[in-house]
Amino acid sequence: MGRVGLGVAVGCAVVTCAIAAALVGRRARSWWRWARVVGVVGQFEEDCVTPVWKLRQVVDAMVVEMHAGLASDGGSKLKMLLTFVDTLPDGNEDGVYYALDLRGTICRVLKVQLGGSGSKIINHKVEQQRIPEELVSGTSEVGKDVSQCLEEAMSKNGLHMQVAALVNDPVGTLAVGHYDDADTVAAVIIGYGTNACYVERSDAIIKYQGLLTDSGFMIVNMEWGNFWSSHLPRTCYDIALDDESPNRNDQGYEKMISGMYLGEIVRRVLHRIAEVSDIFGDSAHHLSVPFILRTPLMAAMHEDDSPDLREVGRILEESLQTSGLSLKAKMIVVRVCDVVTRRAARLAAAGIIGILKKIGRDGSGGVASGRTKGKPRRTVVAIERGLYTNYSMFRVYMNEAITDILGQEIAQNVVLRVSEDGAGIGAALLAAAYSSKR
Repeated sequence: MGRVGLGVAVGCAVVTCAIAAALVGRRARSWWRWARVVGVVGQFEEDCVTPVWKLRQVVDAMVVEMHAGLASDGGSKLKMLLTFVDTLPDGNEDGVYYALDLRGTICRVLKVQLGGSGSKIINHKVEQQRIPEELVSGTSEVGKDVSQCLEEAMSKNGLHMQVAALVNDPVGTLAVGHYDDADTVAAVIIGYGTNACYVERSDAIIKYQGLLTDSGFMIVNMEWGNFWSSHLPRTCYDIALDDESPNRNDQGYEKMISGMYLGEIVRRVLHRIAEVSDIFGDSAHHLSVPFILRTPLMAAMHEDDSPDLREVGRILEESLQTSGLSLKAKMIVVRVCDVVTRRAARLAAAGIIGILKKIGRDGSGGVASGRTKGKPRRTVVAIERGLYTNYSMFRVYMNEAITDILGQEIAQNVVLRVSEDGAGIGAALLAAAYSSKR
């Protein structure tokens, strides 16, 4: 009996040791998988870091490229296009003006009534029509003056109206901003795409020497989405995205800060995590689909403040067919969203400060740099589109970066003001400004 008892005891001990070894092995494998996840995210976070000194390098690089673009066509990644808009609305315009906003397959017609003498916009109406596909894809009018074509078409239909201005979104946004606040000197669009324009002295536009305007200034359309500098914190995911894009080596800045790409960058990082671990279950093949994770969904996950990150789980389940994600896995997703958003917002802020530095409104010294009689000069930048207006964390990080770069004293005099419907109302306001000028 003693030997039998001893044999049973030894057998039980062996089984217990085997079970313990299996558990230890499983925990070790789980630990190593998690360590790989942390390594991927940590490396990505390190590559995206935007300390103040780096942001100031981006600011200076933006200024250099702006000067180069104003000096000659093709001299910079920034096109620095002349808009030939040298008059901005100031609130004294009156009358009724119309605007056409052509966007994709939609045409909006706006009727705007202005009261003059600071009474602002009295009333405005909007009608929307879908553009027939044959007109969208037609090429019969390529190379012709769009304004002239529009006037001729209206005349044929008994509408004797004159086209006063042809503008893009940022110029229209600047017009709305200046109409509401005369300290507005620039406008930035940060949405699905991104662009900026600003008020430039006519004599600073070297590539058009002798350019004269009654106001002494002209609005310059930067096309800043194409800005590039070696100081931008680029990762392997950004490089892969660019390599696989139809416009490789173009729109580098836009690919790091605009709504079209932020969700895609997050997807690429999550896909890499899925390749080195099983925290997302069997969803790796879903994560391999380009642009499956749109930026609005990314923003919703980033701003999920529920204790169990319920919204993160719901979005991932609906978009990527994941289920039963652990809280740790959800927290990793939120962390990646935060890294991408913070980098984008801070780089966008650096671009804005670059514009202000170019026109001497960054407070870096003297009267010509944003100070009047020793006091910082108030400066307004009009902003339109969803990332800044609808994505609160993007807005927080952007405002934080402006303070980091400029310092509190100067930053408190830089106002980022949301402007609505620059493409529509802004165009009507510019028509009013030019009509008043005549």
